[in-house]
Amino acid sequence: MITKLRFSALFLILLLAGCRAGGPGTPARTVASFFSKYEGREGFKTTEWSADLLQRLALVKAAKLLGGSDLTNAITGIRSAKVISFAPTTTSAKELAAEGLRGEAAGILQNNKYDPLSTAGFGGSNYAISTRGSGNSVSEFAALGTLPDVADSFVLVSVQGNFTKSQVEALGKYLPQIVQATGK
Repeated sequence: MITKLRFSALFLILLLAGCRAGGPGTPARTVASFFSKYEGREGFKTTEWSADLLQRLALVKAAKLLGGSDLTNAITGIRSAKVISFAPTTTSAKELAAEGLRGEAAGILQNNKYDPLSTAGFGGSNYAISTRGSGNSVSEFAALGTLPDVADSFVLVSVQGNFTKSQVEALGKYLPQIVQATGK
């Protein structure tokens, strides 16, 4: 009887410790639940972009000037994109960053079988890009990074659509500028 109680208590302690290692509060299990969990909270800003025809045409024209066919095709392949950024401005927001916000997001990508693609460093920020799909076909990608010149900041970009890996890499080169532009 005592052995069963010790085993149960040990199991419960390990289970609780595992939950805390996953990030602040109850860890989110998917990218969508991560957005839902933090959207509207202190220090967070969420931007959603749905590609309607006029936006897409303007972006394709800009892409042709900036980056060529991979970037152009990547933009036309976007169905939706969502960005959540975090800048700790208060004591409670700084505590949230210290509790493992970045680790929680990285854990979601790892547990949902996103494949790491690359890290693109531009404008002083690094974005770790992970993809989901089959072979060279990518249906979704996520990028983890930071805001330029903001200590303990965090950015998660989630993009759904129809891409190749080279198209995702082309978009990844411009992620810091896109995130910075949407944050203004």
